[in-house]
This record gives sequence, structure tokens and C-alpha cells, in this order.
Amino acid sequence: MGFRVIYIACLTILLMIGCTFQKDDELKVQDVPNVIQTKTTSTPKVILLVIDSLMDESLKKAIEENKAPALAFFMNNGRYSNQLVSAYPTMSVTIDSSLITGTYPNEHKIPGLVWYNKDQERMINYGNGFFEMMKIGATQFAEDAIYQFNNVDLSPHVETIHEALEKRGRSSASINTIIYRGNYKHELKIPEIIEKTTGLPDHYNTLGPKILSLGALIHQDEKNNHLVHRLGFNDSFGAEELIYLLEKNNLPDFTIIYFPINDHTVHKNGPKTIKGIEKLDKQLQNILNAFPNWDEALNGITWMIIGDSKQSSVNDDKEEALINLSSALSNYSILKLGEKVNKSDELAITANERMAYVYKIKQSISLQDILSKLKADERIAWIAWKENGKVQVVSGKADANTLQFKPGGKFNDIYNQTWSVDGDSSILDLTIDNNNGIQYGNYPDALARLYGAMYSQKGDFIILDAKPGYEFIGESSPQHTGGGAHGSMHKDDSLAPIIVTEMNQRIDHLRMVDLKQWTLNLFDNAKNE
Repeated sequence: MGFRVIYIACLTILLMIGCTFQKDDELKVQDVPNVIQTKTTSTPKVILLVIDSLMDESLKKAIEENKAPALAFFMNNGRYSNQLVSAYPTMSVTIDSSLITGTYPNEHKIPGLVWYNKDQERMINYGNGFFEMMKIGATQFAEDAIYQFNNVDLSPHVETIHEALEKRGRSSASINTIIYRGNYKHELKIPEIIEKTTGLPDHYNTLGPKILSLGALIHQDEKNNHLVHRLGFNDSFGAEELIYLLEKNNLPDFTIIYFPINDHTVHKNGPKTIKGIEKLDKQLQNILNAFPNWDEALNGITWMIIGDSKQSSVNDDKEEALINLSSALSNYSILKLGEKVNKSDELAITANERMAYVYKIKQSISLQDILSKLKADERIAWIAWKENGKVQVVSGKADANTLQFKPGGKFNDIYNQTWSVDGDSSILDLTIDNNNGIQYGNYPDALARLYGAMYSQKGDFIILDAKPGYEFIGESSPQHTGGGAHGSMHKDDSLAPIIVTEMNQRIDHLRMVDLKQWTLNLFDNAKNE
């Protein structure tokens, strides 16, 4: 039994992948604007490095303390901003889906790390901790995270960057990214020891880009075997795969690599830690050392280094920090993890760290009764639901007013999106000027991001967002008291750094959802030169 549990634990870690400066005057200019501009006229290949939970303050601290020479090199040879707006919820699966499709969840249909599937009448969990996995079962857990995520749940009506590049005659690679759908058939091989100890099949068929690496399941370098160390879902595996492509002169036009380990470090030690960045930077140094000298790495390659979201501090006191929705709604019958709906179930709750979904399973349940119980908790910043064709938002106050909005209307935001907005705009910290212009405060791109989550799935549900310092917990979800967490729409969870080395292409809007089109424009413009 102990042997079985050890390897199930290894599988869980595998599946949980569900983060010297430029001159001072240059940094001051670049930290604020909504546009990033680089200046070379060449058309190089593109390598996108996604560093989980990379954050501006800790990044700068690591560089100032000479703990991150590779990241310093990229910053010194590129342009920098700390204002890249993430997707919502600020959880890796949703963020990566938005990054690779250029859409929010209302289009790509990945609502969060944990959500309730109305059609299947069960909770979907892509990797939210060992105890949740044990209740759901390793086989179902693996099916969701390895196969269903890319091949079923990700909407067929959106196009990934790999699919779009293939149409343009461009090649691409995905290394350890959890969303990778493309046009090529691949076989993900489950390591024999895990197959035999968990009941998983020996392989899964999947679709990905021409070059696909996914830990021990599939890799380019046969010598790159990381069965023991998180089954290859670690930073060194990704670095070694990229080095292999470079050494074999097999680098495609576009390569995306995901580095997960910093996220684990920040969750444990909090947002100020630089330990994860220091470890990650050593892998980046290994990549740069694969070139005759580091400057050669800039020759013919554009590097884009991004964080996927921030993490904010969670209070030390568990009683204070953790918002237990099951307790708040204890008078209802709540669906249990790993179980399908039965006649007595009334609600389903899925906690995505600092945001949560609460689903009505029985339509006879009063929405207003649910809201009245939740609004009593002052740790909840706001609550949203759909009604009369609009998104309704109320703050976590018993006597609060309501904000209503929907797409289209006389109000225009900085992303050239138009909206109809009524009610108390302060709930989402919106400022509306005399020309009907919308400015965002604590919740960047709040309207589009909340609308995206609100229309990401079927069913009757509400969205809850926690104030800084607090975290929702579900039946067996991880807890991060004294450490860091994300998930919310607040800027403390939402703004990530971005470094882009030399390239003649503007990024007009610094949002995760815009980077796909920026990359495609880069290649499209190259054809016209």
C-alpha cells in the first residue's frame, strides 16, 4: 500500500502543473505605459518562457542581489514592464488557455483549476492538491488533466497558437506547457511503474504541435529522463529539452516553455521569496551557456519572458485567513468530491484559492438566500452572478448597492472594448470620466475578465472574489496561510512582468490575452518584408 501511495503522490505532482537593471529612467517609463515597443528590424525565431508566479518585486530583488544573472541579461538586452494583465481566474490552467488561444474563458471554456461540469454532473479537477486527487481517484484525475483538458474541455471553436502557426507554414514546439493543442498526433506514454500502481492506461493519444515535450510522458531527448524528479515536470527538464533542440539545430519558429517550480516556492514562502527565481535562473544560465557566448543567444532569436500571474500574501492566522464556504453554506446539501450528483445535493463549491464558484444544482434554491449568507463575510470583496442578460456584482456588505454590466454600449475602456454599465462602479474600482471612458483601478480589465469567467460554463452559479490576505478553501483544497496564493482578480494577483528582447513589433495592450495575436503578427509581417 505504501508503494502505491508513493507513486500516486508522484503522479499528483505531475498533474499539479494545475510562476544589473536597465537604466533607472528607462524603467520608470516602462513600468507605467500600456504599450511595449522594441526596435530591431530582423525576423528571428521566438522563444516564450512562462515562469509561474514570477513577480516584479522579487525579480528585481533577485537581480539586485546578483542571484539572477540570466534574467538580468535578458532585461539588459530587452524591454521590460510589470503591467502584463493575467487572465481570470488567475490560475495556471485558465491563464495558459488564454495565453495560447488569445481568448478569455467565455470562449476557450476552461473556467478554472476546479469547476463543476453540469453536463457530466461532477467536479473537474486539473490538479488542486493530493487530498482532492485521492478523493476523486487517480484514474479520473489523470484523465481530466492529461487527456480531457486539451482534447475535450478546451473549446474546438478557438484556435491555439500552434494551430494558427501551422496554417501559416510555421513550426512550433511546446515544452511542459499544460495546454498545447495542435494538429499533430502524439502518444503520451504513462511510465510503467505508475501504470501498474494506479490502474491508468499505458498511454493517451493527444494532439499537439509538431514538437511536444511533456515530462516523462513524451520528450525529444531520450537521455532526458526525469522519472524521479516530478516525472519531468520541473525546470531542469524544460531547459534540457530546449538545449537539445538548439544543439540539434531543430529549433522551430516558435517555442513555448513552462517553468513551474517558482510557483511552489512562492506558495510556501510567500511573495517576497527569491529562492525559486534563483533556482530557475540557473536553468536559464544553462540555456545561455549552450551558445558560444550569451550575446549569441540574441542573434536570430527573440526571447519573451513572462510571469503568468502574481501571488499575494495570505494571513498567518488560519481562522482569519481561510474562508470556508462549506461552513458558511452548511444548511445546504453540498456535492462531495469524487461523487456524481444525487437527489439530495443542492450546491457544488469549487475553490480556486482566492476565488471560488458556487453552483446551484437544485434550481429551487434561492439565489438571494445564498447571497445573504455570503455577504455577511467581510473577507469577501465582491460576489457576481448572471441575471436579466447582465452580470450583476455586489460587494461583500449587507447593505451594498449593485453594479450591472454587459458588452456593448456607450462606455469605452482602454482596450477599445465597449460596455453598458449601470449602478455602483466603485465595487470593481471603475472610474468613469465625462467622456464615458472607463479606467480600471484595483481590478485590471475587470469587465472583460469577469464577463469571461461568468460565461465560461453552463449552469446557474455565482463567483466570489476574496480581499487581499484571504483565501477560499473547499472540501480538501490546499491551504497557503503564511505563504502566497492567487486566483483573484485583484491587481495583487493579476499583474505580471514581461521582458521582450529586440523585435520590431509593438505590443499595444499588455494583456496575456493579446500575446498570441502579437506573435502571429510578428510572423505575418515577416512575410511582407
